Amino acid sequence: MGMSDRIEAFITELLKDDTDEWLEIKRNELASVFGCVPSQINYVIQTRFSPEQGYMVESRRGGGGCLKIKKIHHADGLVEHTIELTGDSLDEKTARGFIQNLVRQQVIDEKTERLILSAVTDNALNIEQPARDKIRANIMKNMLHNL
Repeated sequence: MGMSDRIEAFITELLKDDTDEWLEIKRNELASVFGCVPSQINYVIQTRFSPEQGYMVESRRGGGGCLKIKKIHHADGLVEHTIELTGDSLDEKTARGFIQNLVRQQVIDEKTERLILSAVTDNALNIEQPARDKIRANIMKNMLHNL
């Protein structure tokens, strides 16, 4: 298991055990626990705890840097949160991440996943940029509103 995987597993375990809504950790302290640089912690947070994966992250710089992480659950409004994050423009990779997270959280089933994906792929939206990403965002939001 690589360093990033170990850091991810550690944070995921803390999120399971945390009774508060937000998990607060110090970037420098976590880096010292794993014997890595703080930028490694940033990398893990950015790639493994993004909104597409169903997390909200707040970061404060200075004083060792503080990270606050919260897992968005269906009861917390995961669909509404996803609609909000979709914004006015959405690329295919981000759309896939949002949809896969909805499946992981058991908000939608695999049949619904395939249906939404079929509507938001680049193949289905055979038009030039930036119009393609704007139309994809509109389709995605409309489909999510109707779940």
